[in-house]
Amino acid sequence: MQADKRIERCRGAFALLPQTLREAESLLPGEELAAAEELRLRAGQPMAVVLPWGERPVGRTAVSPGDLEQLLDNVTGYSRYTAAETVRQGYLTAAGGYRIGLCGTAVVERGGVTAIRDLSSVSIRVPREAPGLARPLLPRLLTPAGPCSALILSPPGGGKTTLLRDLVRGLSDEEGLRVALVDERGEIAAVYRGRPQMDVGRHTDVMDACPKALAVPALLRAMNPQVIAVDEVALEEDVAAMVRAANAGTALLATVHGESLEDLARKPLFKGMLDTGVFTRAVTIRREEGRRRYQVDEL
Repeated sequence: MQADKRIERCRGAFALLPQTLREAESLLPGEELAAAEELRLRAGQPMAVVLPWGERPVGRTAVSPGDLEQLLDNVTGYSRYTAAETVRQGYLTAAGGYRIGLCGTAVVERGGVTAIRDLSSVSIRVPREAPGLARPLLPRLLTPAGPCSALILSPPGGGKTTLLRDLVRGLSDEEGLRVALVDERGEIAAVYRGRPQMDVGRHTDVMDACPKALAVPALLRAMNPQVIAVDEVALEEDVAAMVRAANAGTALLATVHGESLEDLARKPLFKGMLDTGVFTRAVTIRREEGRRRYQVDEL
C-alpha cells in the first residue's frame, strides 16, 4: 500500500507537466515511480528523474524554455502574480504538497532578488510522508518535565525533513503539544492557499515563507507554542532567535547539515549552537546497508 501511495504521488508530479512531457511517465517501471524523489527539467536536455541511486534521463525529448513556462502556468493556474513572492525566492508550492524549485535569470534591485525570468531549470520534488517514522524516537525526546530541545543532523538528502515532519506530527497528535512550525521554504507542511498539504498534526500552527529569525519571535508572541520546529539552520540570526525562544521556556526542534556531532563541532556556527546548552538531544541519521538508521545522543 505504501508503494502504491508513492507511485500515486509521483504520477501527481507528472500531472503538473506540460502535455508534451507527461508521456514520459509511461517509460518508468513501477519500482522507479515508487522510488522517485524529484523530476528535473533543464532547458535543452531530456527530463531526468532523481532516484535514491542516482539521476537518469527519461525519454529523448529535450525540454524547451516554453515547457518550463507552461509548467509555471499550470502550477499557478495562469495567475503568476499570486505566487510572485515565493517565485522571487526561487520556489512554488503546488496542491498536494509538491515543491517546485526554479532557476533562471534573477532580476536584482536594491541588492535583492525581485523576480526570476527566463527559466532554465525546474525541479519538482515528490512529497513523501512516513507516518510513524518518529514514534520509536519520541520517548527519547520526552521527559517528565516536557519535550527536549533536539538537533536532527545528516548530510544533504539524508531524510532530515521527513523525520522532522513526523516528529512534529507525533508531538502534536500523539502527545497533544502545541507546536509552531517555521516552514520557510514550504518543504515541511507544504502550505497551499492556507492549508497544509502534508500531515503535521492537529495542534500545529504553521508560519510559511518567512525567515526563521523573524518567524520564531513572531510565533513565540502570537501562538504560545510549547515546541518550535525549524528546518535547516544556517545563519547566526536563526540561532540567536532560537536561543531567545529557549530562554522563554519553549522546546526546539531544528535540522542541520552534518555527518556527526564531531563534524558539527568543527563548524563555528554549530559549535556555538552546541555551546549554548540549549539543545539536550541530537538525532543523527546515517545510511547503513541501504537503510536509514537513527541514533539519539544526550548532549
